[in-house]
Amino acid sequence: MKKIYNSFIFMGLLGLALCANLTSCKDYLDREPGTSVSEEDAFKNFKNYQGFIEEIYNCIPDKEKCNWCPSWNWGDDEIFNPEADNRMTHQVDLGNFRAWSTTGNWLYRDGSDPAFAGVDCNAGKTHTLWPHSWYCIRKCNMAIENIDKMVGTDEERDLILGQAYFFRAWWHFELMEYFGGLPYISKVLDPSSIDKLPRLSFQTCADSCARDFHRAADLLPINWDNTSAGTDYGTGGKNELRVNKITALGYLGKCQLWAGSPLMKNKAQTGGAKTYDYDEYYCKRAAEAFGELLNMVEGGETQYALVEFNFSNIYDHVKASSAKTCYSDLFYTSNQSWKQPGSTEAIMRGLSGTVDASGPNANNSNWNTSKVFGPKVGSVVEHDNIIHQPTGNLVEMYGMANGLPLDDPESGFDKTHPFRDRDPRFYHDIVFDGFKYIVAAADKERQPYVYCELFTGGNMRSVALGSQTGYFIQKLVPHTCNIIDKLYRWEDQLHTNLSYMRLADVYLMYAEACAAVGGASYKSSNFDKTAEDAINTIRDRCGAGHVAAKYVADRNKFIDEVRRERAVELSFEGFRFNDLQRWLLLTEYPYNTKYATEFTRVNPQSWYEDENNDPRDAEVVGYSRRVILTRNFGVQHYWFPLLDDDVYIYADFAQNPGW
Repeated sequence: MKKIYNSFIFMGLLGLALCANLTSCKDYLDREPGTSVSEEDAFKNFKNYQGFIEEIYNCIPDKEKCNWCPSWNWGDDEIFNPEADNRMTHQVDLGNFRAWSTTGNWLYRDGSDPAFAGVDCNAGKTHTLWPHSWYCIRKCNMAIENIDKMVGTDEERDLILGQAYFFRAWWHFELMEYFGGLPYISKVLDPSSIDKLPRLSFQTCADSCARDFHRAADLLPINWDNTSAGTDYGTGGKNELRVNKITALGYLGKCQLWAGSPLMKNKAQTGGAKTYDYDEYYCKRAAEAFGELLNMVEGGETQYALVEFNFSNIYDHVKASSAKTCYSDLFYTSNQSWKQPGSTEAIMRGLSGTVDASGPNANNSNWNTSKVFGPKVGSVVEHDNIIHQPTGNLVEMYGMANGLPLDDPESGFDKTHPFRDRDPRFYHDIVFDGFKYIVAAADKERQPYVYCELFTGGNMRSVALGSQTGYFIQKLVPHTCNIIDKLYRWEDQLHTNLSYMRLADVYLMYAEACAAVGGASYKSSNFDKTAEDAINTIRDRCGAGHVAAKYVADRNKFIDEVRRERAVELSFEGFRFNDLQRWLLLTEYPYNTKYATEFTRVNPQSWYEDENNDPRDAEVVGYSRRVILTRNFGVQHYWFPLLDDDVYIYADFAQNPGW
C-alpha cells in the first residue's frame, strides 16, 4: 500500500535538492551541489526554477545503461543467450510480464531513487520509469502551481511552464504505453484526494496528454539558443537536450497516433482481424501535428535534419570523406570527446549520464552496453556472458535494395545468395556470415574468429557463447568493441545512447497516421508530402528503393510496408514491442514466433579471408528457418500488470484484465 501512496503524495514533496551532476543544470544554479532549498528559494527566479525543472531531465531512464546487462527489446526482434534467461526479454517470451518489476530493467529497478542525482558511475542506473514518473509528475504540478511566485520575464515563465506541461504529459504517456490508461495527475495531491482518482481509458488519458503537449508547443521555442533565457545564463550552444516546440509537437502527434491505433480503438483481442482498423479522428489529428513539425524542418526553420547515410566502409561504419554527418552517430559516438549520440536527428533524449567527459557516467557505455552484443566464444568480447542477438524474423524484415520485401516474387531475393543486394541498412546494422569481426592483427587464440562463422555448425553458432540465430547486431555498438580492437578503451571515448524520438521516427509516424486516414496518397493540410513521400524520404536517405506501386495502390498493403519500414529503420531501438502491441499483432503468427536462419557455406574459408571478396556475395545452400520459440500470449498480454500492492489501495485503481 505504501508504494503508490508514496508515489502520488510524498515523492517529490521534498525533492528540491539541486542536482549536482548535470552540466546544463550547474550553469543555472548558484548553490553548492546537494544543497536543499525552500520552496520560496526554488521558485523565486528563473535560474533557481530552471534548476528545479532540470532534475526532471536527470530522471529520464537510460534504457541501455540502467543495469549492467539491461534489456529493452521485447518484441519479436531480439533474443538472448540462455545465461540471460532471467532478463526481461526472455521473461516476456515466457509470458511472465510481472517480471517488469523484478528483473532490474529500465521500467523498474530495486533501489531506484528519483531524488538521487549521484556523483559516481552508478547514478544513471538508479533512474527507472515507474518510480520516477510519479515523482516527476508531482514536480511538474508544483512548478505549474507556483509559477506566480517567480520574478522574471514573460519569456522565462513560458519556458518554465512549457517544460512543466511537456513533462507532465510525457511521463504519463511513457507509462500508458505499457500499462494503458491511468489517472491523469494534474495537480499537487493531498492524502484526501488519493481515492478520487479512477483509471481513465487510454484515449481519455491521451486527450489530457495532448492538451499538455499542445500547451507546451505553444509556449516553448524551436531553439533555446534563440531566446534570451537560453543565452543570458551561459547556456548558449548547450541547450540541445532541452525540450522545445519540435519535441512537444512530436509527442502531440505520437500520443494521438497511439490513441488512434487498433488496440486503443478496438480493445485487446486475439485473431488480428482488427489490425488495420484505426480511429481516423485521432489519426487525422496526429497527421496535423506531425505535418506542422515536418513542414518547419523541411522549411529550414529548425536545427533538425536527417543525418547522412554515406560510408566509405559500411561494415566498419567509416563515414565517407564527403559526408558532414553520420548515421552511426545516431546510436554511438567515439573519439568525439564523449559527445552524446543523436546528431541533428535526435528530438528527445535523456542525459545519458553526461554531455562531456567531466561527468561521472561518461564511461558507463564501456562497462555495460559495449560488451553485450558480440560473441563470447574465444573471449572475443569480454565481460558478462550476455549476448543481444537479432532474430531471423527481424533480419528478414530488411528487404532488398530495390525496396521490395524478401517474400515478394519480384524482389530478386535468392536463397543461394541471401546477403546480396539487400537494403543498405542491413550491412550497417547486422553482422552476418563471413563478416570480418576483428580488424586489427589478432593473436593466435582469436585468429579463428577474425571472420564470423555463422553458418549452421560454425564456430560462432554456439547457443551459449555465440549466436543461435545466425546473426549479431552492430547497429548500436560497433563490432570493433572486441578484445583485440578495443574501441571501448577510455581514450576512444565511446558513448552510446538511445533516443526516445528521432526525426526518422516522425516521418514514419506521419506516414502511418496519413495512411490510416486515406491511404498512401493522403497528406495533412500543413505539409506537402503524402504518406508515400514520407516513407520514400527515409528510403532515399539510405539508398533503398521506393515503395512499389502495387503496395501504394492498396491501403492495407501500404500500411504493411509502413510497418516493415518501422521495423528496419528503428530496429533494436526499443519500439518494436509497442508497435506490435498497438497494432493488435503481439499475439499473432508470425509475430509471436522467434526463429533462426540455417544454411551451409559453399565457398571455402579461404574465399572469406580474401580481402577482395565481399561476404555479401557468398554462396550458400539449404537456407531455411528454424523455430526457436513460440510465445503463447493471450489477451491479457496486451498490457503489463500493475503492481499488486498498488491496485489494493482503492477500488477505482483497477488491475489490468487477466492479471
